[in-house]
Amino acid sequence: MGEGTPFDEPDAPGEVPMVPVEVLGVRQQQRDQEIVVLLLDSAAELAVPIVIGPREASAIAMAQAGLVTPRPMTHDLMRDLLGATGVTLERAEIVALDGGIFFAELVLSNGTRVDSRASDAIALAVRTAAPLLCSAEVVAAAGVEVVDVEQQREVERFRDFLEHVEPEDFSGPTPGADSP
Repeated sequence: MGEGTPFDEPDAPGEVPMVPVEVLGVRQQQRDQEIVVLLLDSAAELAVPIVIGPREASAIAMAQAGLVTPRPMTHDLMRDLLGATGVTLERAEIVALDGGIFFAELVLSNGTRVDSRASDAIALAVRTAAPLLCSAEVVAAAGVEVVDVEQQREVERFRDFLEHVEPEDFSGPTPGADSP
């Protein structure tokens, strides 16, 4: 766990320490076609893969890309409802893993904690720029080692480039090349 973060210490006896995580993105597994969202605990260099449905994957990916739909989607509606009532999402927490199912809670500014599916908590946190935390026990149980975070990001950027590259992207003069 990172030194000096306010999430390292349990708030009350018996509570599990929480660690900040970053949403790396949504990916479809090639071998079994499952869709996962990857959460990164950069201090421990562990990524937590959470299997999610296609609609939830779309909601998270769209929010990360900053795409806005003409009409509010479900998670946009949740964000707007919170705002209309004067309540904010302070943080989303992945609190437990039981039988392969991740459990989450939304922590609201009025002190209320709301039970949530992990995918919904992540989608709402991304839309509101609220911190996303994960139980240290969940990270330890489900996390997979990340060899080099920056290298992984570079590989992901290259994969994204390859998925969207068009033949026209390679036509025309080469930058820096002398013209005849």
